[in-house]
Amino acid sequence: MRIYSRLIFLFFLLSCSSGNEDDSASNDPNTVQKRGCPGDVTDSIPSGNNDVLIWAEEFDEEGSPCSHNWIFEGGNNNGWGNNEQQYYKRNDPDNVIIEDGILKITLIKEKYNGYNYTSTRMTTFNKFDFKYGKIEVRAKLPQGRGTWPAIWMLGKDYTNVGWPACGEIDIMEHKGSEPGLIHGSLHTPSSHGDTTNTEIVSVDDVSTQFHDYEVIWTEEKIQFLVDDKLYYTYSPTNKNSSNWPYDDNFFIILNIAMGGNFGGSIDPNFSQSSMEIDYIRVYQ
Repeated sequence: MRIYSRLIFLFFLLSCSSGNEDDSASNDPNTVQKRGCPGDVTDSIPSGNNDVLIWAEEFDEEGSPCSHNWIFEGGNNNGWGNNEQQYYKRNDPDNVIIEDGILKITLIKEKYNGYNYTSTRMTTFNKFDFKYGKIEVRAKLPQGRGTWPAIWMLGKDYTNVGWPACGEIDIMEHKGSEPGLIHGSLHTPSSHGDTTNTEIVSVDDVSTQFHDYEVIWTEEKIQFLVDDKLYYTYSPTNKNSSNWPYDDNFFIILNIAMGGNFGGSIDPNFSQSSMEIDYIRVYQ
């Protein structure tokens, strides 16, 4: 996401609650489609060619997302540095649920703790992180002016170096006011907030059909793809801590924001809409 003044980010990470854990799910790497929790694929040996699955969240466990994989951040946190209008509940089934093998994060127009919208923000911080590889997220996006769904990653060392020094990889961002325009962006010390390290691709039916949002990350470059089609490559020639904070582990974040500096004006007739995620897979 775009402009981040996350001075109390750590507080929320440490204080958040999580859902019910079910460790009975199969962990057989040969039956990934049947696995739900945990996400680690046992005995996987990365090849370095991004063709070995090392982690997968298939959302096969009905109900609350698995606490082995996810924690939840709560509140509004002063608009999360972006003047966002939503309040994040922590693992409320009205806002986040797994049904029929699909994770549904729902943004709802409702009054709650002084705000007019509720949503979910979930992260794998201290649950799962990785350095280099391919991440693939199959998702269907919410509708409505003002909606701001995001699938993104932050450097695990955020708590030590802060943002933007930790780096940020926005795998997918979407403005409900501009249906079908997918943003892939990077935030670094040399370019953050309204970053220049970004590209837009037009994708049909983002709110009615599932699409694969992907990033391939190596020590040389970061590539953004939709449905295996490359649309942006970031590869600074002279890499340094200012333009390349991408040599440490990163964790995954899923959320829907409302309004704010990126989401923009809100449709007054908006009632609710969901981001649906079929799976998240990481290869190395």
